[in-house]
Amino acid sequence: MAARPRIALVHDWVTTFGGAERCLILLHQMFPQAPIFTLVHDRKTSPPELDNATIITSPLQRMPGATRNWQKYLPLMPYAIEQLDLRGYDLVISSSHAVAKGVLTHSDQRHLCYCYTPMRYVWDLYQTYLEHTKLSPLAGSVFRGTAHYMRSWDLQSAQRVDKFVAISQTVQRRIRRIYGREAPVVFPPVDTDYFVPDPLGQQDYYLAVSRFVPYKRLDLVIETFNNRQEKLLIVGEGPQGGRLRRMAKRNVEFIGAVSDEELRVLYQNCRALVFPAEEDFGIIPVEAQACGRPVVALGHGGTAETVIHGKTGVLFNEQTPQALDGAIDALERGSFDSQTIRQHARRFDKSVFIAKMQAAAQYLLDS
Repeated sequence: MAARPRIALVHDWVTTFGGAERCLILLHQMFPQAPIFTLVHDRKTSPPELDNATIITSPLQRMPGATRNWQKYLPLMPYAIEQLDLRGYDLVISSSHAVAKGVLTHSDQRHLCYCYTPMRYVWDLYQTYLEHTKLSPLAGSVFRGTAHYMRSWDLQSAQRVDKFVAISQTVQRRIRRIYGREAPVVFPPVDTDYFVPDPLGQQDYYLAVSRFVPYKRLDLVIETFNNRQEKLLIVGEGPQGGRLRRMAKRNVEFIGAVSDEELRVLYQNCRALVFPAEEDFGIIPVEAQACGRPVVALGHGGTAETVIHGKTGVLFNEQTPQALDGAIDALERGSFDSQTIRQHARRFDKSVFIAKMQAAAQYLLDS
């Protein structure tokens, strides 16, 4: 009887709960015996679904404040990820949007990378990061030098990966352009058995769900609804919270952070989800569609792949109040079938993710 292959998971950092962590949770459930190697881990803020996982951290864990302000240690991340000892494992599966794919493996090991994106803050979002972060002249110079070094390391370390898998066609193109590698697409998992329609939903408000950071463009949503009559509910929190609240008029209400149960109810009862950000994939619009609700979204990036214009929502082409306002008007004039929308969302169910990732892992183990 052949021995069961030993598998290790690698994730950039386990300190928050977002879309990447939802993928990591499912990978952990697929391979429960696999330890999770990561730069830093904060048990207070990491997902409870990982409480039973064996989590092994890098030397960065011992640096002052690293579990809360890991971004400040960006220059040390390549060194830290290369210190993780993966000897003895047959297959390494990295879950990477920063440096996790740069772990060192041996010639008799296989490395599968589930890639959310090449590091956006040193590639595609480099100029945007500089514009919005308000760094001092010294800090700006340091970041520019660090980014130049990180780009070189990122390119070199990408060659350590045996097989890339991209989260979307958008990321697939980015991997091809930056790394010169091909990557099949496996969409991130959505629990469509949990996010389901409510036939009695009230549908009396629009909904936005997001972290309060600049590129999410909640300012655009608020500016648009300030000049409309409909009610807008906003779920989330983040560093821009004060500014966004000061912008909003009376028809805009901030809900704050909510549980998955509360979020499902909000999806089920909304007229539509409004999603103006350009994302690599964007799980939130798919969750809303699984609940049978249409989405008003920017027609670039991941939402161009997950929202069907005129059938499961309305896409707009520019991040301007005029374009968003016109898209909402188009949605108001249109007719959208809840079951058709939900059936489309089933393409992104977690069962599809499990089957395709298991097949990719087995392919490498057999090669």
